Amino acid sequence: MTLEQLRIFAAVAEKQHVTHAARELNLTQSATSAAIAALEGRYGVKLFDRVGRGIVLTHTGRMFLSEARAVLARAYGAEQVLRDLAGLKVGKLIVGASQTVANYWLPPRLQAFQAAHPGIEVSVRIANTERVAADVREGIADIGFIEGEIDDGALASRRIDGDALVVVVGARHPFAKLKKPPSDWMTETAWILREPGSGTRDMFERALRKRGLRLSDLTIQLELASNEAIRTAVESGLCATALSDLVVEKSLKANTLFRIDEDLAKRSFYVLRHKERHASKAEAALLTIMTTAKSSASHA
Repeated sequence: MTLEQLRIFAAVAEKQHVTHAARELNLTQSATSAAIAALEGRYGVKLFDRVGRGIVLTHTGRMFLSEARAVLARAYGAEQVLRDLAGLKVGKLIVGASQTVANYWLPPRLQAFQAAHPGIEVSVRIANTERVAADVREGIADIGFIEGEIDDGALASRRIDGDALVVVVGARHPFAKLKKPPSDWMTETAWILREPGSGTRDMFERALRKRGLRLSDLTIQLELASNEAIRTAVESGLCATALSDLVVEKSLKANTLFRIDEDLAKRSFYVLRHKERHASKAEAALLTIMTTAKSSASHA
């Protein structure tokens, strides 16, 4: 068994598609399939079942995946230690980031990091808060930036810059032009919200509780896993939403969205890393830029 075979197996398991995994790994489909076949043949096990046009992990495959990822994480950690010796001239970082952070807060800071360290390759994995935390815990990502608090004994978290949650509606909404919405406005409009597991959704639910409301008191028309999809839907419809001020800033200036309440809540973002994994020089340099860059960079 080789590290390359483990790397191919993990990629196929994640993509659940041989061709897609091969493309990501820069390999041919035949080489990718051969690596999986070699593992299955040598140990006399079945790692994947073909279902329709795709593939899914067998029970054996699921058990093996966690072990394979652990080995790959250790090998990657060893590689990072050696790369440190190059004095940040070369290296790689895999950054996990939740949607609001990834799309609005992170880009200008990543540009600053790349300008300072052009030899360090940075790959960003975008997911919701829970998935980013899992990626850091499992060693899939070196470091994570999220917009929600996570209680995980394996992870160290550090508070950094944040944003505010605001309620907005589109121009067609009856509350759009009101100077002050009615006292029961939250229960008198339909809502489009982020999906459960997102930091934005968690923040909204906590803000509701402070107002003596529950999610079940609201009329929820849609739940979507994309800030952009929600913003577009609200701009053209009759629903309200609660999103980061970073997400809606340009739409408010363009008068395609209208704020109908003061900030529901303010929050910090958090940076996550695994307590027991080596913190590389590249990671330390990235954190320095992330935590010292001016907060106005997120509005650029």
